[in-house]
Amino acid sequence: MHHVILGAGPAGVVAAETLRKHAPDARITLVGGEGEPPYSRMAIPYYLSGQIGEEGTYLRHEKGHYDDLGINVVQARAKSIDVKQKSLGLKKSDDLSYDRLLIATGASPIRPKIDGLDLPGVHHCWTLQDARDIAELAGKGAPVVLLGAGFIGSIILEALVARGAELSVVEMEDRMVPRMLDKNAGAMLKRWCKSKGVKVLTGTKIKKIEKGKNGLTVKLSGKSKDSIPAKLVVVAAGVRSNIDFLNGSGIKTDVGIKVDDRLRSSVPDIYAAGDVAQAMDLSSGTYSVLAIQPAAVEHGRIAAQNMAGLDTPHEGSLNMNVLDTIGLISSSFGAWSGVKSGESARLLDKDGYRYLRLEFDGDRLAGGQAVGLTDHVGIMRGLIQTGLRLGGWKDKLLKAPERLAEAYIATAQGIGPV
Repeated sequence: MHHVILGAGPAGVVAAETLRKHAPDARITLVGGEGEPPYSRMAIPYYLSGQIGEEGTYLRHEKGHYDDLGINVVQARAKSIDVKQKSLGLKKSDDLSYDRLLIATGASPIRPKIDGLDLPGVHHCWTLQDARDIAELAGKGAPVVLLGAGFIGSIILEALVARGAELSVVEMEDRMVPRMLDKNAGAMLKRWCKSKGVKVLTGTKIKKIEKGKNGLTVKLSGKSKDSIPAKLVVVAAGVRSNIDFLNGSGIKTDVGIKVDDRLRSSVPDIYAAGDVAQAMDLSSGTYSVLAIQPAAVEHGRIAAQNMAGLDTPHEGSLNMNVLDTIGLISSSFGAWSGVKSGESARLLDKDGYRYLRLEFDGDRLAGGQAVGLTDHVGIMRGLIQTGLRLGGWKDKLLKAPERLAEAYIATAQGIGPV
């Protein structure tokens, strides 16, 4: 049995290791598309900020790790799949036959339609090579423009501030991290960044990028129509699943590869995992792409177990994000924007940079978000994932959401509110 794993990120590496555990005699090939050892993209900002070296981004640090497990690592990019012949077409490499295939090709940065993105000094921050290029330009005092203040953009923001760059952030939406934080939390994060010397422009777009006297000139539209000089422009406008090479293959796709509750695609013996898989979202009960590393790792493990013949259902991954932005921790879990006919509670301390929002579906916690409150992170996740009924505690929390920890402990022990 030959298992081929296409993609050497967290989903692919965990899948390969899981397959070796449950299929000790199988042939396993791990195909990575970059000329690097398997690494975590989420570690790149830590490399960029100087907290770790390049090796710190590697998913496994033991020398000979993959060889010792009998996992053949191939560096090549996929160009096509012949599902009838069970053959994977690779660029600049021989075709690879498989018995079972896991597609874990991840995602790629979205390239906005902006004139000037091809100019020297404009970079995405998605690969190790991107980080190397950015590190050469983002020195202390260097004027840098960051396009995008979403989750990925805000992680990059932290790294650029750590490097001492003179940073301006341009976000087209009305707040920072709009897919993770509501208006209260997003506005709070913006005020925090500005207090740390970061210029943040929301409701603003980059119209074009031009060559300037000493580098680049970034021209804006929207609320601000100014121009900003920059030595470096970093583009963080979101990502999309890497599925274009599947055109004509017969594998059903939407925003990602459509999978069932075993992470099987529409074609026999082909599975999908990670940022490319349109799998069950525990928060909404719908199938969607959750481009977060915990979901990728979970997908990789479950897909591999099913490939090895161990029937393992995927009950859904929890939409969750935790972000550290220049020392301010923000988090969101589950249906943080609320559910139909649900109730919510909010605690807001603008001056203290503290915010807590709880969303209920009946007497269960369906979602939540927090800013400046780290004690509630594990509790919110636990309550949402387990679906624990809060009973009379829900009414108490609607009036006093800060009692969440007390409610969690008491409910777990079967103790009602006082």
